[in-house]
Amino acid sequence: MDALSLDILGPALVAGLLILATHVPLGAIVLNRGIIFIDIALAQVAALGVVFGTVMWGAVSGLVVQACAVAAALSCSVVLTWTDKRFPEIQEAIIGVLYVFAAALQIILLAYSANGAEHLKALLVGQILWVTPLQLLVIGLIYAAVLALWYFRDLARERHLFYGGFAVVITASVQIVGVLLVFASLIVPALATRHAPARWRLTIAFNIGVFGYVGGLVASAILDIPTGAAIVCVLVPAAALAAVLIERRFGGARDGVPDGVQDGGAYRHDGPHVHQRAE
Repeated sequence: MDALSLDILGPALVAGLLILATHVPLGAIVLNRGIIFIDIALAQVAALGVVFGTVMWGAVSGLVVQACAVAAALSCSVVLTWTDKRFPEIQEAIIGVLYVFAAALQIILLAYSANGAEHLKALLVGQILWVTPLQLLVIGLIYAAVLALWYFRDLARERHLFYGGFAVVITASVQIVGVLLVFASLIVPALATRHAPARWRLTIAFNIGVFGYVGGLVASAILDIPTGAAIVCVLVPAAALAAVLIERRFGGARDGVPDGVQDGGAYRHDGPHVHQRAE
């Protein structure tokens, strides 16, 4: 039972809660905008920045590696902001191309590293069990700033703020929990709660995420399996079950009308913001 010690799992759980605090509201915006794979593309680009910095200057300074990761993600966000404005009808396809291109470059760069396979595995599933108090402090400050931006500004409408803040969050997250868990934390809870009442949607999504992280951490400790993969494998079935229960509880009450569409007008709910759109 030593594996279930809070000294081991406590920091990882705190990291998971911090990630969910930002990824759940941002994931709702991503889902509403229909750009589902933007998170995994930006995560892959941020990971590419980490790999590039490590291969080129890893022995010099960890700050250089972080600068490479942030620069890569922000550059990608600038490109996506421009394409979202100019080519919105093919934005999802462009995101997919960026993901594939970044992944291919990452594999090429890792071919020059003696520990390339291990590094690639770490970037995919993360090292959440090894998170340090300093890392928790840093990502806590970053996430707090982005949450303040989400609360006070309408990120769903302001492309530059959305893509910029999103890039910074993904860059911080991917180095702790990996590409797979970043995508799962953003999309899975939001997808499961799309039929829940708007006022409860984020709360329910957050709790689904908490269940996935707690269950995955416990399963990883007991079964001695990779933590990131375990969290994903608990989160997805839990979210699927929650989606079914939500649909049965709330789906029929709206008679097939999506939440937010009432009285002949369409409304989009983005966190604390409620915006009215003309039909």
